Amino acid sequence: METPELPALRSYHSWIANETLEDYSLRYTARSFRRWSPFVIANTALGGISFLALETIGASITLSYGFVNAGLAILAVSLFIFVTSLPIGYYSSKYGIDLDLLTRGAGFGYIGSTITSLIYASFTFIFFALEGAIMAQALKIYADVPLVLGYIVSSLVIIPLTLMGITMISRLQMVTQPLWLAMMILPFVMIALKAPDDIAEWVDFAGLETGSRGFDVLAFGAAVSLMCSLVVQIGEQADYLRFLPEKTAANRLRWWSAVIAAGPGWIVIGGLKILAGGLLAVLVLGSGLPRPAALEPIHMYIVAYGYVFENSALVLFCATFFVLISQIKINVTNAYAGSLAWSNFFSRVTHYHPGRVVWLVFNILISLLLMLLGIFDTLEVVLAVYSNIAMAWVGAIVADLLVLKPLKVSPSFIEFKRAHLHDFNPVGCGGMALGSLVSLTAFTGVLGPLMQAYAAPFSFLIAFASATLIGFATRGRYYLARPPVHPGLGPEGATVLRCEICDHGYERDDMAYCSFYERPICSLCCSLDAHCHDACKKSHQDLESSRSRYLGDGFTRRIAPHMPQRLLKVAGVLVALSVVTGALFLLTYRLIDPGEDVPHLDNGALLLRIFLALLPLLAISAWWIVLANESRELAERNLVGSLEKLYETREELTRSERLAALGQLTATVSHELRNPLGTLATSVAVLQRAGNLTGERERGELDRIQRNVRRCVRIIDDLLEFSRRPNVAMVPLALDPWIAEQMGDLGALGPVPLELELRCGEMIEADGERLRQVLVNLVQNAMQAVQERPAGAPPGQVRLATAREGDEVVITVADNGAGMSAEVRARLFEPLFSTKPFGLGLGLALVQRITERHGGQVRVDSVPGAGTRVELRLPAASGESRHVA
Repeated sequence: METPELPALRSYHSWIANETLEDYSLRYTARSFRRWSPFVIANTALGGISFLALETIGASITLSYGFVNAGLAILAVSLFIFVTSLPIGYYSSKYGIDLDLLTRGAGFGYIGSTITSLIYASFTFIFFALEGAIMAQALKIYADVPLVLGYIVSSLVIIPLTLMGITMISRLQMVTQPLWLAMMILPFVMIALKAPDDIAEWVDFAGLETGSRGFDVLAFGAAVSLMCSLVVQIGEQADYLRFLPEKTAANRLRWWSAVIAAGPGWIVIGGLKILAGGLLAVLVLGSGLPRPAALEPIHMYIVAYGYVFENSALVLFCATFFVLISQIKINVTNAYAGSLAWSNFFSRVTHYHPGRVVWLVFNILISLLLMLLGIFDTLEVVLAVYSNIAMAWVGAIVADLLVLKPLKVSPSFIEFKRAHLHDFNPVGCGGMALGSLVSLTAFTGVLGPLMQAYAAPFSFLIAFASATLIGFATRGRYYLARPPVHPGLGPEGATVLRCEICDHGYERDDMAYCSFYERPICSLCCSLDAHCHDACKKSHQDLESSRSRYLGDGFTRRIAPHMPQRLLKVAGVLVALSVVTGALFLLTYRLIDPGEDVPHLDNGALLLRIFLALLPLLAISAWWIVLANESRELAERNLVGSLEKLYETREELTRSERLAALGQLTATVSHELRNPLGTLATSVAVLQRAGNLTGERERGELDRIQRNVRRCVRIIDDLLEFSRRPNVAMVPLALDPWIAEQMGDLGALGPVPLELELRCGEMIEADGERLRQVLVNLVQNAMQAVQERPAGAPPGQVRLATAREGDEVVITVADNGAGMSAEVRARLFEPLFSTKPFGLGLGLALVQRITERHGGQVRVDSVPGAGTRVELRLPAASGESRHVA
C-alpha cells in the first residue's frame, strides 16, 4: 500500500499569492518575473531621485557652512556613494535580491540582518515624512490647505499608486519622467541666462554659522556627516534593480548600463540637485525671506520659476505642480521600499506575513505620525544621527563585497535562505555594532570637536576595518550553517521545484530542503515556520548544562527556567508598547486645539501624567503577552511532537498491514501447495525405490525433480517464517567470542575467505539464533556480490568487523563487490523485492525486522562498482547484564 500524499501544510491568501501585489517581497525574484527591459528598470529606479529633500539638504549645508565647504562635501560624498553603491547594485542585480536579502548573506546572518531591516525601514519613513511635509507646505501656500490635512492627503494619495508594486510604479515613472526633467532643468537654464550675477553671489556665499568664505575643517566634516545619511538610498535603487533580466551576451552592454546608471549613478543627478538646493536657498534669502523659508522647496521653486515667468499666479502654479509631481514620484518609491523592509523585519520577528500591502499602509501611517510631530523642523539633527548608523551598516556590507568575497574568505555567492544561514554572523554584526557605538560616542562630542564633525565617515572606516578583520579571524565559517545543495532537492537540471509546504512551484534558487519536515520547502515557508526552531542547524548539546556552568547550579535552582530570556522579552515588549502609546499621546497633543485661554503646556503635562499612570498597566500587559506567547509555543511543540509520533505510528501500521497481508497470502499459498508438493515428493520416492528406471537420464530427471520439490518446500517455510512476528529470547552474549564461534558456518557460505576484525570486547543482549540468521543473510549477500564482479576486477574481499561507538556496538559486513544503484538502495528492505531472477527477496527485510526487535538499526552504504557496507547498530548491554554474564 502506498503512503498517501500529504496536503499542503500552509496556504497564503490572495494578497501574498498574487505576485503583482506581493512583488517577491520576502524572496528571490524569479527569472520568469523579470520581464522588463533594462531601460524600463533603470528609468523606474532613477525616478526615485526626484526627492526634494536633496535640495533641502543642499540648502541646509550651504546656508550653515558656506558654498566652499558645502561644495567640497557634496563632491566628496558623491564620489564615496558611487564607489560604495556599485558592488551593492551589482550583487542585487545579479542575484535578483533586495538589500535585506543581500545583507543576510553579506556578513550579518538571518537574524542579524533584522536590525538592518529596521534601519532601512527608518530611512524610508523618515524621507517619506520629509517629502510629505514638503508636499503639505506646497498645498498650504497654493490652496491654503491646513498642514495637518495636507499631511493626510500627501500620505493617502500614495497608497493606490504603490499597491501594484513595480507594475504600476514603472508606468508612473515612465509617464512623468520627461515632464519632471523639463520642469527641473528649465528654471536653472533661465537663471544662468538672466542672472549670472546671482550665481556668482551663491559661489561667494559665506556660511551663516562659520561666517567665513574659505575652507573650514569642522564645517566640511559637519556637512559630510549630514550628507552621509544618503548612502542608504542605494537600497531603494536595489529594490528595482533586482527586476533586471539575467545578463546575457546579447544584453551585456545594456545590463551594465542599467546597473551603473540606476545603481550608483543616481548620485550624479542627486549631487547636482543638492548643489541646486544651495543656489536656490541663497536666492530665497536674497528675496528677503527668513532662513526657515529658504529650507522649504516650495519657496525655492517659487523663486526659481520667477526667472521663467513674470505672472505670479503662473509662477505659483508651476512651482506647486513641480513639487507635487516630485513628491509623488519619490514617495511611491519610499512607500514601496518601506513595505519591503517591514515585511522582512516582521516576518523574522513574528513568523507571520499578512502581505506587503499591509506593511505598505503601516509604513505610511508611521510617516504620517512623523509629519504630525514636526520632523521637518529637526531635519539636521535627525539625519546627522541616522547617518552614523547607516554608514556603519554600509561599511560592513562593502567590506564583505569588496574584500572578503574576492579573497574567498566568504562564499562567492549571496545566500539568503534561513535554512542555510547562521542566525548571527559576527562579521557584519560585529563591524556595524562597533562602528555605530564609536561614531555615536564621537557625535556626542566626548572625543572632541574634530571627531564630532567627522563621526559619520569615522563610522564607515571602523565598521569596514572591523568586519574585514573579523572575517579573516573567523575564516568565514559563520556565513553558511549547512551546505546549500541537498540531495533531497532532486537533480540539478530541474529549474522549478514544488514546495511541499504551500504546494506552489518556485525556481530552484528559492528552494531549500527542510530536515524537519523532510521535504523541499520554499524560502518564504522556511522563514515563516515557527515549529522547527531551526532544528536543521542546532547541535545536540545540553543547553541547560551550559547555562548552569555560567550561573551556578545553586542559582539556577532558585529561579524559574529561562527567566533571563523571559525578562528580556518582557522588557522588549514593554518598550514597544511604551513607544506606541507615547506616539499616540504625542499625536493627540499635536492635534489638540487648545484655544486662546488654554496653554499647550497644561495639555502636555496632563498627557504626560496619564502616560505615566498607564506604565504599570503596560508592564502587566507585556508580561501577559510574553506568557501567552510561551503557552502558544509550548502547545506548538506538543503538537509537533504528537505529529511526529503520528507519522511514526502510521508508518508502523502501514508496514504491519503489508506484513499481515503477506502472512495471509503465504499461509493460503502454503496450505494449497503443501499437499501437491508432498504427493509429488512421495511419487518420486516411490519411483526411485521401484528400481525399474535403469537409464542414467531417467534417474537424473528424478533427482532434479526431487531437488526442486525440496526447494519449493524451503521457500514456503521461509515465507511462513517471515510472516510470523519474530520472537527473540534476549540473553547476554560476549559479541566477539560469539562471532568467532560462528566462523565455521559463516566461512562456508562462499568461496571467498571471510576476514575478521573483532575490536568490540563488549557484551550485548541478543537472541543468538536470530542474530546468527542475520549474519548468515548479510555474509551470503556479500559473497554473491563479490562473485558478480566483472572479469579482471581485483580479488574479492568480504570483511566482518565489530567496534564500540558510544552506547552502541557496531557489526559491519563489507565487500568490494558490484555495489547497488540508488534505485535498488531505495527498495532494499521491501519484502519480496529482489534483483536476482529467482531470488525470494526476504533476506534484508528479515535482517531489518530482527535488528529492530533487538532495539537496533541497519545502515547501508553502497557505491556501484565499488562495493557495499552494511552496519548493524545494537545497544550495548547494561551494567547489570554484564555483571550477570
